[in-house]
Amino acid sequence: MSLRLYWKHYGPSVLREVLYVAATENPSLSYSQPGVPSGVRTASSGGTVSDPRLKVIGRDRMRKSCILWAVLWWCCSCWTTQAEIFTSISQMTDLIYTEKELVQSLREYIKAEESKLAAVKSWANKLDDLTKVSTSDPEGYLGHPVNAYKLMKRLNTEWTELESLVLQNPSDGFISNISTHRQYFPDEEDATGAAKALMRLQDTYQLDSEAFSRGKLPGVHSDAFLSVDDCYDMGKTAYNEADYYHAVLWMQQALKQLDAAEEAVVSKADILDYLSYSVYQMGDLPRAIELTRRLVAIDSSHQRAGGNLRYFEKLLFKQLNEMNQAYEPPSEEPIQLGTYSRPKDHLPERETYEALCRGEGQKMNEARRSRLFCRYQDGQMNPRLLLKPMKEEDEWDSPHIVRYLNILSDEEIGKIKELAKPRLARATVRDPKTGVLTTANYRVSKSAWLEAEDDPVIARVNQRIEDITGLTVDTAELLQVANYGVGGQYEPHYDFSRRPFDSNLKVDGNRLATFLNYVSICVSERAVFSLCIFTLEFYLCRKMSLMLSKD
Repeated sequence: MSLRLYWKHYGPSVLREVLYVAATENPSLSYSQPGVPSGVRTASSGGTVSDPRLKVIGRDRMRKSCILWAVLWWCCSCWTTQAEIFTSISQMTDLIYTEKELVQSLREYIKAEESKLAAVKSWANKLDDLTKVSTSDPEGYLGHPVNAYKLMKRLNTEWTELESLVLQNPSDGFISNISTHRQYFPDEEDATGAAKALMRLQDTYQLDSEAFSRGKLPGVHSDAFLSVDDCYDMGKTAYNEADYYHAVLWMQQALKQLDAAEEAVVSKADILDYLSYSVYQMGDLPRAIELTRRLVAIDSSHQRAGGNLRYFEKLLFKQLNEMNQAYEPPSEEPIQLGTYSRPKDHLPERETYEALCRGEGQKMNEARRSRLFCRYQDGQMNPRLLLKPMKEEDEWDSPHIVRYLNILSDEEIGKIKELAKPRLARATVRDPKTGVLTTANYRVSKSAWLEAEDDPVIARVNQRIEDITGLTVDTAELLQVANYGVGGQYEPHYDFSRRPFDSNLKVDGNRLATFLNYVSICVSERAVFSLCIFTLEFYLCRKMSLMLSKD
């Protein structure tokens, strides 16, 4: 396994806060969003505004009541318990085995149902033959005393036994099993988090929705496909987050697959409903009108389509008159990646950051590469490294990044994972205003902290870090194990503290360097999104005793 020791050079990361409000403008024009019989639903809250004249806009005139509700919604969302399964691959793997156990339980239930049904069928077939004989000549049949006796017996006991058999419920075991595991199931927030993670990968690696839907991911060969309903749910997740850019991409993919005769539960009208409104939100009125007309053609009695179509047409007519332009029909090209520009967000370094993830960052020229070397490192004649020095490679010149190879053995990695897994908890950041630790969308992972007293392996790893760096770990922070989930990330940030209220700064000093171990690597080195499932991070602080030899 490889390791990097590097000096901090990241840019800041800022938590974004967004507030959506409703305001009135031009009472003569009205429209409705998808999913609401009447009125307007704000995308941020999902609530319904009864006055059809209200519109979701970002203008100066705002209704105080709507502002109040928006603020209350934001506050309540901060207080809700965060679902966190999707943030950790380690915990998601437990769900794989849970699902396998449930499938086995389901098969046992099916087997029990089939056994029960076979017994009932056998009984029915036997009685069917018997009643054909008895009903052909009832008096003659009952004239035989054995037949009379067996009739009494069947109706007195055997039919009661059959009734008990029919009333047996083989599903009890399965229901009990699934109820036991349900407490560990992901919830709606997990599903939303996983969907947003796919969109994050989509943006970072510039993949269109069809690539995801068909499993055509660079460097990854899989039969994992997304159905029409899957794409629709992805689009709906984005829509409910007021992310109309991704809503358009995924609703368009759902429509494309539905038009290709793929079976689905969702209707074309539902897809067009969300797609047309999302396209309108992206500012493409001609295409929004064309999509809404398709919706009206499919369902002329649709509760919103007619009103939306009139509103879009009036708005377009008004805009064309103001700009003194003639109407141009929308492009016949299907909506795809690049049709609309992705909205800017809170991170100024976003494009540079994503380009680095794609391997499109600054390249090392020959002159600079000639100054990079590999060597055996003995830690300035450290006795523990003399017989087994570390393999050291220069990764980058400025800032200086060094890679060490085979730092941890497989046994050590296994023990560290074993110690960390039960302690994994959602990784937090410190609120820059309050200093309180909290979760953030820009850090999606779980972490655990291990100390030397937990196991000899941790003490041994600590000693190895001292030997390699020549720095004592007495004032370093504990060994952090980070486990990333689907689309896991930590956006560019400063690792050292810029907060004056950090109490440990006066005692241990600020973070000076990070000793980062990759203990899990991606499935394929050629994969576009290399997933480092587990990392070990050791923060070395400024107040350290140098352990270098005097000569």
